[in-house]
Amino acid sequence: MSVVEKVGAGKGRIHVRSDGHEAVFSELSYSYPLKLLSPRLARPNLAVVYVLTYGGGLVDGDSVDLEVNVNDRTSLALLTQGTTKVFKARPGQRYARPTGQEQLRLETSQRVTVVVGSGSTIFLLPDPVTCFRSASYNQIQTFRLASDASAVLLDWITSGRKSLGEDWVFSKYLSINELFICGKRVARDAVLLEEEDESIKALPFRSLADRLNPYSCYATLILYGPQTTSTIEHLSVCFNAITVFKHTSRPSTVWSLTILDGGKGCVLRIAARTAEDARTWLGEALLPLCELIGEDMYNRTFGR
Repeated sequence: MSVVEKVGAGKGRIHVRSDGHEAVFSELSYSYPLKLLSPRLARPNLAVVYVLTYGGGLVDGDSVDLEVNVNDRTSLALLTQGTTKVFKARPGQRYARPTGQEQLRLETSQRVTVVVGSGSTIFLLPDPVTCFRSASYNQIQTFRLASDASAVLLDWITSGRKSLGEDWVFSKYLSINELFICGKRVARDAVLLEEEDESIKALPFRSLADRLNPYSCYATLILYGPQTTSTIEHLSVCFNAITVFKHTSRPSTVWSLTILDGGKGCVLRIAARTAEDARTWLGEALLPLCELIGEDMYNRTFGR
């Protein structure tokens, strides 16, 4: 496993191209607090990068900017080695709440920009984000694909460290994912989770836990392009076969499916009682992807 030396504050660059039957890096660089590790694979034209941070998470005020380019009909899988932890915010930079009142708060942010060339594929398959008590986190991920490129984009969050009594007790979580095909935006998914201001009396106060329980893991999966066709068809068949009936209790996992761009893509949304429930469900639902990334990597990603 190779490690690339640090080159600048808060930035990372991954440029992948083909060298015959092998995916090679024309650039792979990072700087604190980001770390990029790339194991060697025997699978042709597939590169893997583990996106890590020093200390196992992002500290309040950390800012990460990652730029990715995938070209020459290659594939790149971006993975992590555990949940992305966002540690507790400490007093510092001002953070304005919607009411206009200000609190002293440092926000943690991450921006990922991905360009995928003709015939190439990006697999974004991280572990879920886990925000600690009082943490504030912004994430913006933009994907620009050629007309015949493909993408598998997983974005998910847990309720926190339930073993320590932290259940939806962070300050703010904002995640925006945008997908462009030949410059045209075909999908924009935004998730904003934030505690209500108790001083507003217009509506009864409801905490994040009140609004989101009993589920402690929420996931969004965006699929697009020719490499995902069989997976989209499989999910569509499963979704159309669902029979609606009254439950005596809430199921462990619920999901919905939205088709994009005439069937070229889809957005899958999941709510699960635990992250492991979500991981197990995804492992069963996305089996057609196994042959694209290989059984070993698929099993490591989805715990099969």
